[in-house]
Formats: sequence, C-alpha cells, structure tokens
Amino acid sequence: MNDKLKTIDIGHSNFNLEKAQTTLETTVSQALYEGSFRAIKIITGHGTGRLRDSVREWCSEQDGRFQAIIFGEEYDMFNSVAVDMREDCNLKNDSEFGRKNSAVTYIWLW
Repeated sequence: MNDKLKTIDIGHSNFNLEKAQTTLETTVSQALYEGSFRAIKIITGHGTGRLRDSVREWCSEQDGRFQAIIFGEEYDMFNSVAVDMREDCNLKNDSEFGRKNSAVTYIWLW
C-alpha cells in the first residue's frame, strides 16, 4: 500500500451518520496535523447515498482546507487534478482509477 494515501472506510463500519462524520473529521484533522499523508481516500459505500452526500457536503464546506476534492466518478485520466494527485502521491496502482466509483471520494491535502 502507498504510505502517502490514507484510506478510511466509514461506509462499511456500521456507524450512524454522526459517528461517520466525527470519524472523518478526526481522521482528516489528524492527517493534516501530522503531515504524514498527501491524500485521503474516503469509502462511503453505495447504500442510500446519504453518507456520500454528507461527506461531499462536508468537504465542500472546508473551503481552502484541501488542495482538491475528487469524486470517485471523476477520478480518471480525463481529470487533470486527479492525474496530478496520483502523480504527487505515487498512486500508480490505485484500483479505483477509471472505475467511476461514486462510493469513494478523495481529498488531496496541501
């Protein structure tokens, strides 16, 4: 696995929405504080879409906190930001690339 990418699976943890959001915020804050990761891959699962929508809304509210937010369905070679993040984080073997998977969201950290 890549040491520049932190993966957090809040979609398959049986968390309620509040616990999932708290876990996300804690993980992101810790990663930013420690500076040990360049990107965070958030797995929300497919389900009803409530968790995915909540995560993406939270991300959009964090204006300026992240270099970029990349939705799984836009994580492909046609998205220059996704390509740049992959290169910066050395994510050559990330299986999600090009899959248009709406159950994941990437945060590219500063």
